[in-house]
Amino acid sequence: MVSADAELSAALPAPPAPPAGRILIGYSGGLDSHVLLHLARRRYGAGAVTALHVHHGLSPNADQWQRHCLAVCTDLGVRCHAERVAVGAGRGGPEARARAARYGVFRRLLGADDLLLLAHHADDQAETLLYRLLRDGVPAGMPERRALGAGWLARPLLPFPRARLHGYALARGLEWIEDESNAALHADRNYLRHLVLPAFAGRWPDAVARLGCAAARGAVAGRLQRDLAAMDLTAADERSERVGWSLDLAPLLALPGHRRDNLLRHWLPAPDAPEPGARALASLAAQLDAAADAEPLVTWPGGQWRRFRGRLYLLPAGWGRAPDAQRGPWPWTPGAPLRLPDGAALAARTATGRGVRGGGGFLVRYRRGGERLRPLGRAASNTLKKILHEQGLEPWLRDRVPLIERDGRLVAVGDLLVCAEAAAGPGEAGWLPEWRCPVR
Repeated sequence: MVSADAELSAALPAPPAPPAGRILIGYSGGLDSHVLLHLARRRYGAGAVTALHVHHGLSPNADQWQRHCLAVCTDLGVRCHAERVAVGAGRGGPEARARAARYGVFRRLLGADDLLLLAHHADDQAETLLYRLLRDGVPAGMPERRALGAGWLARPLLPFPRARLHGYALARGLEWIEDESNAALHADRNYLRHLVLPAFAGRWPDAVARLGCAAARGAVAGRLQRDLAAMDLTAADERSERVGWSLDLAPLLALPGHRRDNLLRHWLPAPDAPEPGARALASLAAQLDAAADAEPLVTWPGGQWRRFRGRLYLLPAGWGRAPDAQRGPWPWTPGAPLRLPDGAALAARTATGRGVRGGGGFLVRYRRGGERLRPLGRAASNTLKKILHEQGLEPWLRDRVPLIERDGRLVAVGDLLVCAEAAAGPGEAGWLPEWRCPVR
């Protein structure tokens, strides 16, 4: 018969084979993560494990918690990476913003093939299922494994109730911290944890296990939905754009509403981006039939949708006009790529009889408004605004296209066009701008 302790240890995944990535443990210092850290040390060895502690600064005890985590890791002989984050104002409550900041640290630190283990258990899964049902009507819990950043996230303790972890900790004399915010009943998850789930268990003693089974069935349904979304996406002519992706609106609008919503829920700018909720989907549905010259915009924490010339575009969250403090000008020599504030870059390649003549003294900036130019091959000048419209550049990129100038005059607009008076003549050395937009 397998012991309870052995069953917990066996739930942890096999270590990556060398020279694959690291094993990281999300370590808050609380009961659950302490048990997971203890199990991981026994399973993999102290030298193979790194604890990640994120200091949110929301509690007056946060400094003490960090000292506790560092001391525990020292006692266990485990490396610990502690990092402080700023949880500022924004959408959602402080807990949601702290979670976003924490996962931001995880994404940044996870390298290729790294495996991050988190200590969520069966009670957490039941709580999450109820929370998502009540918030979005989505019967989904937390996945046992998913992509995160360049690596992977796994929750090996999901099959076990918190009571099992508590018994393990008591049997080994583990010491953990108690976050006082977990008792605040104004937070939805705490309300479910302290009042709703105990009431369920009083009526149905196996309520947590039942909800775990429902979450597992929801996970299977979710995989089927992703498979269907992938099929529908193929028929919608998905295309990679300078920034983000786009779909042909005609086949998208031809889908039944439930399949269109399913496709859009799973069409994300990154594998670990938050899915759009029911409100965002309803808002988009209402705007897809807007006038042809309208430019609807629907945002959610994971990204944004825009429409342009018969296509629906998916862009990263937060994409918009560059702040005034980040509009240039910046000096540039074509031989060296110039990194722009939005993550794009301006580079160049040499050419003969093409592109811009000369090789120095250039400044790069974003639009200010009112610019005029005469593109190569045209007899007259026109406004940059009109030319960009004619070029078919998406409206949300027109504010971000790098303008290249010399001696106060435009010589090129990104890699879209070269101005006639700056163009290299036949046999003359020149260079061709390359506007690279790696933002995805």
